[in-house]
Amino acid sequence: MASAPAQPELLLLRERIDALDRELLALLNRRATLALEVGEVKKREGSVVFRPEREAQVIDGLKSVNPGPLQAESVAPIWREIMSACRALETPTRVAYLGPAGTFSEEAALGFFGSSIVRVPCASFDEVFRATTAGAADFGVVPVENSTEGVVARSLDLFLTTPLFIIGETSLIVRHNLLRKHNSLAAIKAVCAHPQALAQCHGWLSHHLPDVERRPVSSNAEGARLASQDPGLAAIASPRAATEFGLHVVAPAIQDDAHNRTRFAVITHPDRHPAPKPSGHDCTSLIVSVDNKPGAVHDMLVPLKVHGVSMTRFESRPARSGQWEYYFYIDIEGHPDEERVGTALRALREACAFFKVLGTYPIDVH
Repeated sequence: MASAPAQPELLLLRERIDALDRELLALLNRRATLALEVGEVKKREGSVVFRPEREAQVIDGLKSVNPGPLQAESVAPIWREIMSACRALETPTRVAYLGPAGTFSEEAALGFFGSSIVRVPCASFDEVFRATTAGAADFGVVPVENSTEGVVARSLDLFLTTPLFIIGETSLIVRHNLLRKHNSLAAIKAVCAHPQALAQCHGWLSHHLPDVERRPVSSNAEGARLASQDPGLAAIASPRAATEFGLHVVAPAIQDDAHNRTRFAVITHPDRHPAPKPSGHDCTSLIVSVDNKPGAVHDMLVPLKVHGVSMTRFESRPARSGQWEYYFYIDIEGHPDEERVGTALRALREACAFFKVLGTYPIDVH
């Protein structure tokens, strides 16, 4: 049955939208031309193409003057794509992440850098660090913390043993879905997923599939790939992975925490990228350790209180020395270029047996 012809008022509105789209395209090309000119200046100065603090300031500035009705949270993803396309005119940005296609790490990479990048999917977190250290990728994106399961231990351990540092962060609301070739919960012999995803869906799996094997694999997308090849397998992964591998979403949003969120760090090599300058809302990440003596941890934290620096994260990891020693992973608010933060860090360094700045970077601006 043929659809009714559009009303004159609707046709008029569509014509106005089409005209605005052409104006937007012309303006975007003017912006791209200016970005190319900026790129030429940067080449002469020897400065880098990607400046996370500058992009954070651009997005924050636009959100602050946004009159609506476009929602403020829509501004960041739109302008990240615009800036990504403009950066790609200067030089391709290679980004490593846990692959294959369809992982939440890939989604985080695209959300932070935009889609105009060269994707470098890796088989493990170790490989992401290796690719970024060796220069096969300009940047890496790795998960560091989940709101349900806490820290991602392997990522934290790798920060200790590699020269890479953090220049940015991004976070995702992670909704896990049960994927399968058949649109049914019947006759599933195993559920394949990354160990973190299996843990984040423990309650749902225990209730709905109590007798089914939980099979850890290198990534959720790898689980989806395996499920696409074996009708007896199911996977826990994103809708993007379902599309990528031709699977049904048998059960959506099976994570135990409805607000499940994962925080990702954007990493690079200090020889290839400078530390970001202050953006006005920054985080500084550290790894420290202290001598094993009474009051050492308390004394270590005193400079932060004295100088009014807020600590937003404090995690411990065993030093694996056999002596019950620990490394402490600390996030504080602020940038070392701020006087109170710089003074506090110098005092903190004096109280520590080991002190390493993992990076200073703009706080996520979604």
